[in-house]
Amino acid sequence: MNDFHMCPRFEKAVDILSKRWVALIVFVLIPGPRRFGEIESCLSNLSGKVLSERLKELEHEGIVERHVYPEIPVRIEYSLSAKGQALAPILGEIGSWSSEWIELEGSTR
Repeated sequence: MNDFHMCPRFEKAVDILSKRWVALIVFVLIPGPRRFGEIESCLSNLSGKVLSERLKELEHEGIVERHVYPEIPVRIEYSLSAKGQALAPILGEIGSWSSEWIELEGSTR
């Protein structure tokens, strides 16, 4: 009777993107490369420790690339890989959906 099976790839994708802050970090990187402090300042309630962990996870998944520039002081920038950029339309659709369907407390449409 129950013939529904979850696609393992879909399940893994949802697992990656549903971790706290991941989608927002990807969203912040869509316009282009940013330094750690810039990402941190865009997401005011995110601690540096969690940001560091999430960036490492995203780099491991091939979604984010870390670029180290041999300058003094060393400059490190994070950007989306092609795999990460492929998430832009999905996050754009979530933005469109939220504009239409999500109300914030105390706001009027």
